[in-house]
Amino acid sequence: MVEGRSRVASHDSHTGRLPGLFGSPDTSSFTEFLGGYSPELLPGRRTPPASAVGDEIPHGTTIVAVTFPGGVVMAGDRRATAGNVIAQRDIEKVFRADEFSAIAVAGTAGLGIEMVRLYQVELEHYEKREGRTLSVEGKANRLASMVRGNLAMAMQGLAVVPLFAGYDEERDGGRIFSYDPAGGRYEERDFYSIGSGSVFARGSLKKLFRADLSAEDAALACVQALYDAADDDSATGGPDMTRRIFPVVAAVTSEGYRRLGEDEVGALAQTVVDGRYDSPGGPTAPLR
Repeated sequence: MVEGRSRVASHDSHTGRLPGLFGSPDTSSFTEFLGGYSPELLPGRRTPPASAVGDEIPHGTTIVAVTFPGGVVMAGDRRATAGNVIAQRDIEKVFRADEFSAIAVAGTAGLGIEMVRLYQVELEHYEKREGRTLSVEGKANRLASMVRGNLAMAMQGLAVVPLFAGYDEERDGGRIFSYDPAGGRYEERDFYSIGSGSVFARGSLKKLFRADLSAEDAALACVQALYDAADDDSATGGPDMTRRIFPVVAAVTSEGYRRLGEDEVGALAQTVVDGRYDSPGGPTAPLR
C-alpha cells in the first residue's frame, strides 16, 4: 500500500480505531478488502493502455505439471522474451502458493509476478482470518476470480495465464488446474502444460506419463518435456549447462511444498542432455 495513505487513512486519531474495512468480518478475501480500500493497487484495476501492447514487454513461458501417486510436480523454464529478444535468461515462474500448493504463470511477466504475490497473501489472509486453510477447490476458485479481474489488461495484450497445482488430502494425490484469460477454471488429469511451448511439452508428456511414476521420475518427465518444448519453440529456454541455469522444479506432497535444489535439478538436466546425444528426439514410447 501507499505509505502515506496507510498512515493517514487507516487510523482514526480521535477514537484510536481502525476504519470499518479493517475490522469488518464480512470477507476473508484480501483481494476483496484491497479492492474496497485501494482498488488501484490491484493488478487488473489499473487503467489499460489505449491500444494493444506489442512484443516489447517481457513474456514468460513454458510451464508443465505432472501428477504421481501422492503428489504433483510442477516445473518451468527460465527464459523470458520480448519479441525476438531474450529479455532474461533466469526468470522464475514457479512459486510456492502455500504449504500444500504451487502456482506458476505464463504471459506478461511483470503482471504475472504481481498476481502470484497477491495470491500468496490471499491464501495466508484467509488462513489467519478463518483459522483453517482453503480446500484445493477453494484455492483454485480464488485464483480464477483474480484472473478474471485482469481481463481488461488481457484484452490489450497483457494477459496472464496461471497454472495451479496442489496436494488434496482427501484424495491423497495431486490435482492440476488450468485457466483461460477470462478466468475460466478447468481441472486437468494426469499432466498439463501452458505457455508458448505447451503444445510440444504436452506432446512429450503424453509419451512419458505413467500412472505409477515416482516423484523423481515425474520431475525427470517435466525436464524432458521442457527440453522438447525448447527444441521447437524459440521462446522456451532449455537447460543452460554452461551458465548452470536449470528449470525451477517443485514437488507438492503430504509433506508440503518443496523446491528441488540446484544440484538435484542439475543432475536431472544432465541426464536429459546426455541422453539426447544418442537419441536427439528424446525417449520413445513402446508402439505396442
